[in-house]
Amino acid sequence: MNDDEIDPTPQGELALQVVAMPGDVNAFGDISAGWLVSQMDLAAEIVAARIAGGRVVTVAIEELAFMQPVYVGATVGCYVEVLEIGRSSVRILVEVWTRLPSDAQPNKITEGEFVLVSIDGSGRTRAVKRLPR
Repeated sequence: MNDDEIDPTPQGELALQVVAMPGDVNAFGDISAGWLVSQMDLAAEIVAARIAGGRVVTVAIEELAFMQPVYVGATVGCYVEVLEIGRSSVRILVEVWTRLPSDAQPNKITEGEFVLVSIDGSGRTRAVKRLPR
């Protein structure tokens, strides 16, 4: 058993934190997976744009598996770790953790790898400028 299994904590830097609100639910009253993936994409984009020094677009998302539901009122944190910086792309691991006011510990919801590509004003791929993070 590794330390993460004994005392699970988010890995990487907190890039985005929001509260799941009633307006974020689907027709059945559950927080929508689409809403959650959108938050993950925003977190990856924030970090990739800073690294690339400009506009980026998401070109791939690795498979996501949701381990627990997200409840209305939960604080949702998207933690990111830069895995690779290529010539024109950035690969980022995004972990999602939530915490309700009544939770003693945060709960890991999902994680996934996002690949974003740096583009110019015309939408063409451009080299990553590699600005300081």
